[in-house]
Amino acid sequence: MAKIPKGVLKDRVRRFQNTLRNKGVDAAVIRTLSSFRYFTGFKWLRPSLLIPAEGEPLIFAVRGEEEGVRDLGWFGGITSYVEGGDLMGKVSTLIRNSRYRKVGLEFGVERDAFILFYEMFKRLNPSVEVVDVSELTYGLRLIKDEYERELIRCAGRVASKVMKAVLEEVKTGLTETEIAGTVYSLLFEKGCESPLVYVNAGPHPRVHAEPLKHFRVKEGTTVVIVLSADCEGYYANKASTLLMEPAPRKAHDALKCAREVFEAAMDLTMVGTTFNDVMKELDSIYGRYGFLEERIIGYTHGVGLQVEEAPITTIVPKHRFIKVAEGMALSFVHSPLMLPGIGQVKYEETFLVGDGGLHIVTQ
Repeated sequence: MAKIPKGVLKDRVRRFQNTLRNKGVDAAVIRTLSSFRYFTGFKWLRPSLLIPAEGEPLIFAVRGEEEGVRDLGWFGGITSYVEGGDLMGKVSTLIRNSRYRKVGLEFGVERDAFILFYEMFKRLNPSVEVVDVSELTYGLRLIKDEYERELIRCAGRVASKVMKAVLEEVKTGLTETEIAGTVYSLLFEKGCESPLVYVNAGPHPRVHAEPLKHFRVKEGTTVVIVLSADCEGYYANKASTLLMEPAPRKAHDALKCAREVFEAAMDLTMVGTTFNDVMKELDSIYGRYGFLEERIIGYTHGVGLQVEEAPITTIVPKHRFIKVAEGMALSFVHSPLMLPGIGQVKYEETFLVGDGGLHIVTQ
């Protein structure tokens, strides 16, 4: 899979710099891996990238890593450090010498967006106003370019093949961790670098079901497998539900409801429609089946350099009023039905919005 061209990466930085200037922000310190990769085009753990509103960006790398970063990156601005305190000191010195007065950080839940770094940064830069620029970075990342769309398609093909293979292996008695081990092995064999797998073997439903060794597949319950495959950093999500017979009627009704909700979501999610409008229609289906209280609010989220990124209708209420737009990558139906005594029920696929409609990438 070809890497994203340097010209595209440079244009992303230029557009971000324009937004910084428009907001009166002098510079942004990027610590999250997804945004670091968005601007640089490569993965590097514990990333630190300073993007000024004017001038060239600068990467901070651990001493000894400079050549590796330079070999992967598209610009030569690299400063080395030896430990966390040294990093914060060098970033702060650059900010003072550049006389920055307003500096942006990303406030979020992603790895390396820790409150500890925020507090350290404020103590070291008492005269600097620290602002949240996550809305600016996500604003750029919301609409995928042609290179991003192709990488999501690549991830979708992997997700589809792996899901098909693993569903044939599920049987009563297996633990969630045994199933997850099979899924991870297949994903890594197909070139994924940072896949994510959830497994929920009933009867105890869990929304974010990181696999547990204590829970086994049992008759009369569901097994939900959620996998996120990645290709050059970009993800596609897919979820399937298996019903282990003999099962109660409620379980069969839930499966039927979930499939109808999924089909309706595909029909209703179109350019110009708000996610909230779709959610109202989906709730009418849940209500008709008697599962309104068992469903989780919100039905979709964005997908790209993160398994779950803006718009996130299950976490951020205001995102429910965003309009569907050409170029979005969406994963739905993200929210499961939660059925104590049976498990959860969930069908999820990844779509690209374009050419007048939805295009599924995980089938």
